[in-house]
Amino acid sequence: MSMIWPIALVVFSNIIYQICAKGVPKEMDAMASMTITYLVGAVCSAIMYFVMNKNGNLLQEYAKMNWAPFFLGVSVVGLEVGFIYAYKNGWAVSTASSCIDYCGSSFVPRSNHSQQSHWDRNMFDWSLFYK
Repeated sequence: MSMIWPIALVVFSNIIYQICAKGVPKEMDAMASMTITYLVGAVCSAIMYFVMNKNGNLLQEYAKMNWAPFFLGVSVVGLEVGFIYAYKNGWAVSTASSCIDYCGSSFVPRSNHSQQSHWDRNMFDWSLFYK
């Protein structure tokens, strides 16, 4: 069950996400929409943090932070704005999502070292992707 629920959550959330991204009014600026999106997301994240960590301390957690949450924030904005503009420009939900997933998967490094070329393993530090 511990392997299934995260995937189920992603699938369910992705369905809701795609419907909502498509539902952003064409007349509304995508960046204005994102300010509301991330305000709601920050509140939900804080609530869930304290629900899952009864005596949690966010400041102690923030002290453990590295570069990843910052770049994750930038990349998530890019993902969301890209989807919103794709839908505003007429892409269908199923087509845009499938196209983006297919194209994106072409650039993600493989997790099996034996399938990578000698050049790939020695040119870049792929260890970030395998931990």
